[in-house]
Amino acid sequence: MTVVVKYGGAAMTDPGARAAFGADIENLRDNGARVVVVHGGGPQITSALDALGVESVFANGRRVTTPETMAVVRGVLAGEVNAEVVAAVGPYATGVSGEDVLTAEPLDPALGLVGEVTAVDTAAINALLDQGRVPCVATIATGTDGTRYNVNADTAAAAIAVALGAEEAVFLTDVRGLYAAYPDPASLVARIAADEAEALLPRLTDGMVPKVEACLRAVRGGVPHARIADGRVPHALLRDDGTTVTP
Repeated sequence: MTVVVKYGGAAMTDPGARAAFGADIENLRDNGARVVVVHGGGPQITSALDALGVESVFANGRRVTTPETMAVVRGVLAGEVNAEVVAAVGPYATGVSGEDVLTAEPLDPALGLVGEVTAVDTAAINALLDQGRVPCVATIATGTDGTRYNVNADTAAAAIAVALGAEEAVFLTDVRGLYAAYPDPASLVARIAADEAEALLPRLTDGMVPKVEACLRAVRGGVPHARIADGRVPHALLRDDGTTVTP
């Protein structure tokens, strides 16, 4: 069984949630699962840009990435954040820069150096999984011309899950799941079919749009189900809560 986990938000910064996450990954691995962790690092990138006096600009939940911004993104994701994720996952973790395993093309000229994953080097990832490792992938990608791209971690996780033929994709975030009428807690959707989730997209907040789109990409690409869960909840990775999207 292969599980791809997008790790982000408060789960990365809260010490208790981080420890529980590491324990969950170890639990999955010890029970025979092949686990790939995919991470971004939006808050860390924003802090680094703020320190340089560079304004962060977003459009539809994605960071507008200039060449100046890309240099910071690459350093923060492949360096600082990846090392933190490897430490959280534990002794079987192996840091991987996405620029070595992800190929991308520009997503939208208005977003600058933001890429859409077009290919995944599954041989490289499977080689690590075959060794019992847990690849921890920083979401940078390389274009066919060598250009480096900033890739949304949710969409990268979905692309990796589809390419690997994963049985599950889990997106850990800062909310309990998908709300039909955010932020009304009573409108939390526990389970939803892909077509129904797509119909909700125009009503969702910018931050939730990439997550739902990633779930759609995963399940329509052959992943049996994708789940959005609250990474602030201890052991959210193993709990059957949040929102599950099915084909």
